[in-house]
Amino acid sequence: MAVGTIFGIGGTSVISRAFGEGRKDYAGKVCAFCMWSCIIIGVAVSAGFLLFMDPILKLIGASEDTWEFTETYLTIVSFSGTFALISGCFSNILRAEGQAAKAMKGQLIGNLLNICLDALFIMVLHWEITGCALATLFGELAGAAYYLYYYLTGKSSLSVNICDFTFRDKVPGSVFAIGVPAALGSLLMSVSQIVMNSRMSSYGDLAVAGVGVAMKIVMITGMISMGIGQGVQPLLGYCTGAGVWDRFRQYMKFTFTFATVLGVSLTILCYIFTDQIVSIFLTDEGASDFAVDFARILLSTGPVFGIFYVITNALQAMGAAVPSLIINISRQGLVYIPMLFILDAALGVTGLVWAQPAAGVISLLIGIVMYSRVLNRSARSN
Repeated sequence: MAVGTIFGIGGTSVISRAFGEGRKDYAGKVCAFCMWSCIIIGVAVSAGFLLFMDPILKLIGASEDTWEFTETYLTIVSFSGTFALISGCFSNILRAEGQAAKAMKGQLIGNLLNICLDALFIMVLHWEITGCALATLFGELAGAAYYLYYYLTGKSSLSVNICDFTFRDKVPGSVFAIGVPAALGSLLMSVSQIVMNSRMSSYGDLAVAGVGVAMKIVMITGMISMGIGQGVQPLLGYCTGAGVWDRFRQYMKFTFTFATVLGVSLTILCYIFTDQIVSIFLTDEGASDFAVDFARILLSTGPVFGIFYVITNALQAMGAAVPSLIINISRQGLVYIPMLFILDAALGVTGLVWAQPAAGVISLLIGIVMYSRVLNRSARSN
């Protein structure tokens, strides 16, 4: 996911600004660079997972009871590397050329197939963890196939032709300037989860299972809020390239309001139905108790998720590399990981969970300050 973000978010930012500047040929070169980079790096990442399987399992906190399941799942899912990169990358890039519906369709195809195959492989064929992993693999393959079909049939104004792949014209640097900070945010999300699991494992496997489900619940709010931020990014990037700052501010005002209202509504719903949602994932009473308590702690900052992600994507849209780097590594790394150790020592198991809301509030304040500075500076320079 982190590697796909480099080319998905980085490519979207560069392409949308290029469209705003009227540089369609340059946008096509960026698209081709992202496609072939995903293919090459996807193979390398898959090989890395397979070659370093045991160290990875130790690092993420797999116990004696969960080792075999984790190894089986990760081994199979490793083969989806290139497909996952293409799917993650082009679900973003399609939005840069105004094809939000097709971007969503590709994600729905992959995710719905994954869900349906989960039911078939696990509940009907009883393939258990192997079935779950295969469902994920085929889901990623289907999503990538949809995006490849769209581009290879010439329906796009962009290009994935290898002849357009280039390291010239500052294409890699432009993509990496925004993509790498965004990727670090995704990477640190995994790293912080590893740290969380490692610290949480000292409280037992039930606590680890509980926090895993709690994270899934809060993702209902988080992922939708993230989608709002990603949805407005191409519009903001186009406005940046064209230098129309009044329209930029109008988009931001509407998006802030919409994200806040939606975040509050989803948080209330998830809070009210926490027990019912947890029961879908867990049957063990001890693990369920952990999950309910943890989910309600994590949901405490659900209403501000949207504002944070809108600010993050606005900075990326404006091509603000350094502020994007700082805000992306703050919430999941520079702020969150130290909080895990501090609050674990101070409050124990609940402190580990409170670390994320605390990091979220601090990172949001940092983001607001940086966004205001970058917006004022960019508007003045035009």
